[in-house]
Amino acid sequence: MEHDAISPDIVARGIASTSGVEKIRKRAHHLLILGLLGGAYVAFGAELATTLAMDAHLFVGIGLSRMITGIAFSVGLIFIVLTRAELFTGNILLVLSVFERKASYAGLFRNWGIVLFANLLGSLLVVGLIIGSGLWKLGDGALGISAVGIANAKVNLSFVEALFRGILCNWLVCLAVWLATSAQTVPGKVLCCVFPVMAFVTGGFEHCIANLFFIPMGIILKGHVAVEASPFLNVGGMVVRNLIPVILGNIIGGVVFVAGLKWIVFLRRTPQQA
Repeated sequence: MEHDAISPDIVARGIASTSGVEKIRKRAHHLLILGLLGGAYVAFGAELATTLAMDAHLFVGIGLSRMITGIAFSVGLIFIVLTRAELFTGNILLVLSVFERKASYAGLFRNWGIVLFANLLGSLLVVGLIIGSGLWKLGDGALGISAVGIANAKVNLSFVEALFRGILCNWLVCLAVWLATSAQTVPGKVLCCVFPVMAFVTGGFEHCIANLFFIPMGIILKGHVAVEASPFLNVGGMVVRNLIPVILGNIIGGVVFVAGLKWIVFLRRTPQQA
């Protein structure tokens, strides 16, 4: 009978020696295609979350509203896990292959760079389609107002706030990927995605790929809705005040608190074992 979950040590060895190496060595055009899909899937989840956030707070408190939108947002990671699309924040775990000397830092950075760029393309593709569809006008422009409000909040964070929220976020996202890898059934993988993502959205943490949807939406719509836009709601503000600290935080969260600690416990060899 098949066990319900693979043990953590086997998951660690699998990421380090098999799936991690395979991803790092994957052809660039395959990474671009799968990364574009990954960015699009996160954007679909973000759009669903934005739609629910538009009026959820009117019926429940802020905490419950965030929880509901977090559950909705998790569909993006579910799509990625089940279709094996590529997501930059999840691929932070590939550093295990480098720790185990199965791959080089050059290969790891190549993967991260290509996938991050492809995630950006996928996110912007969905942004363009939604803007062109006119769906932001839903509820007499309430959806657009909600989008600008979300973007305003993200570009008004301090560097340290964005950094720490990025660390917290990807600690949970990488944990979700780890748990989904250990699950051997589709329902198990789905549940392993839902709860960590719900936790990071409810907590108000920062995910760089989601922000590649949220902030461009706000930048485009700020002149079309009746809400005051932050002076930082522009491309420069997006990059400097949000993406740089959040990407750094996402890397730290995944490398240190998931990959690094798991490697120490399950994979690192003592001098006697070497």
